[in-house]
Amino acid sequence: MNELIIRLSEAERAQWADLADATGRTPEEFALDAVRARLRAERDRVVAEPGRLALPHAPLLKRLGA
Repeated sequence: MNELIIRLSEAERAQWADLADATGRTPEEFALDAVRARLRAERDRVVAEPGRLALPHAPLLKRLGA
């Protein structure tokens, strides 16, 4: 298993533990869920970017056969 060490302030650690507890998860489970959610969001953003950039140039790209 790979490990990632993240340094938090005492206040951040306390907030993290409180939020994890409030959602019925361990701080580690809460962190893993947060990382996975961020990875999904970034992947979706990166996948959508070429389409967003191509949209204003769609007529030109169509003429060029792209």
